[in-house]
Amino acid sequence: MARFENRVFVVTGGGTGIGRATAIQLAVEGARVVIGNRNAELGGDTVAEIERGGGIALFQRTDVTDDAQVRALVDLAVERFGGLDGAFNNAGVEGPMGPLHTMDDATYDRVLDTNLRGTFFSMRAQIPRLLERGGGAIVNNSSVAGLVGFGGQALYAAAKHAVNGLTRTAAVEVAAQGVRINSVCPGAVRTEMFERFRSGGGLSEEELGALHPIGRIGRSEEIAALVCWLLSDEASFVVGQALAADGGLSSV
Repeated sequence: MARFENRVFVVTGGGTGIGRATAIQLAVEGARVVIGNRNAELGGDTVAEIERGGGIALFQRTDVTDDAQVRALVDLAVERFGGLDGAFNNAGVEGPMGPLHTMDDATYDRVLDTNLRGTFFSMRAQIPRLLERGGGAIVNNSSVAGLVGFGGQALYAAAKHAVNGLTRTAAVEVAAQGVRINSVCPGAVRTEMFERFRSGGGLSEEELGALHPIGRIGRSEEIAALVCWLLSDEASFVVGQALAADGGLSSV
């Protein structure tokens, strides 16, 4: 039997990058995947890719800063597939490069609302459904910037540090009830967000890769593999952790 046979997962930000790679891998391993994404075309593309491979997936346009839309996404999974077994809260945005004192209120709202409020809304909607199921797992996408200082990205780093705090606290609240919550903290990974960040900072891929002891940036599929492991029964004793997948960057 496939590792996630007949299990139901929600993936936010599933239209591109790490979210897309994770949704596809979950489906390959037998899961029924419900994808939320602000860009409907990209979300639909992920569903089409899953269906071409023989998998089962649904898409619903979702802005994670809107609590009603987040709840509707979770409700869709339960209504169509009978329950919820896990979630990957991946939706996020980067901020413009620059020192903290140059950031305006609108940037603060955009970065904190999507990365932090969106994760809070998502977990708040998902945890009761997992408890109804008798347990499950949540993985939140944080960042290496949630583990160390990150010059030029103060608001993003603040949001991702807070995501790790939410993760750890929620994890200890529900662990005894069978719900495991962890976060992943990627380094630089080749995604659309990475390209915006790289070009905004005037850095080449080679320069960013050289910052990682492994000597390169990561691939979405490498992070997806870690997320899927954390969502699986193989990680049954892993609770409240912020796991770095950063090519050694946070160890420097």
